[in-house]
Amino acid sequence: MHRVLLIDDDEQLGPPLATYFQRFELALSHALRPSEGLARLRAEAFDAAILDVMLPETDGFELCRTIRQESDIPIVMLTARGDVMDRVVGLELGADAYLPKPFEPRELVAHIQTVLRRRHGGNGRPVSAAAAMAPDVLAFEGLTVDPTRRSVLRLGEPVELTSTEFDLLHLLARDSGRVFSRDDILNQLRGHDADLYTRAVDIVVSRLRKKLEPLDCIKTLRNAGYSLALRKLVP
Repeated sequence: MHRVLLIDDDEQLGPPLATYFQRFELALSHALRPSEGLARLRAEAFDAAILDVMLPETDGFELCRTIRQESDIPIVMLTARGDVMDRVVGLELGADAYLPKPFEPRELVAHIQTVLRRRHGGNGRPVSAAAAMAPDVLAFEGLTVDPTRRSVLRLGEPVELTSTEFDLLHLLARDSGRVFSRDDILNQLRGHDADLYTRAVDIVVSRLRKKLEPLDCIKTLRNAGYSLALRKLVP
């Protein structure tokens, strides 16, 4: 059963959500303060985290930034404001999904299931490291993208990507050399429940570039879009 940590100062939110999550084989724990949530994330094994934006001690954005410095755990952010800029900022900091309050519990479960599928593969369960390399692995000079394991190797070393970052890289790698406009990227990734906006595409590309350094593989074509510019290796 996957373990999920909710960090929200609403004492009434956790218990009913935990009961509801059990119906989907998800074990939800609740921390009321960011400091408590960080301590639990560091000490225990969780598969995903849910962060409220409006928190005591520090806001959810700063909490997301701190978690991202230490872990690539999938993060879903909640806010009562529902502001588009909040969503952009959340994505810039490394959140995987964004859900405005009030929300339906089933919608939150759907977001959690989506980020877990992205992280662990189609059935939402971790893929064994001993599994044979999938036939759809995309190999380039210095870069390998494995859609089945949702893993990336840069110069032979693993790279930790958020779900949105991986989906963007996979999109570019599937058709390397093709120029994808921002609208192309938005249309493709929205189908995977990625909460993206036009400015957010540039933010995610910038963040992805930094993680893939020293490879210079994502090219910008002015007024056109982005492409993956690496030589594909023939199997």
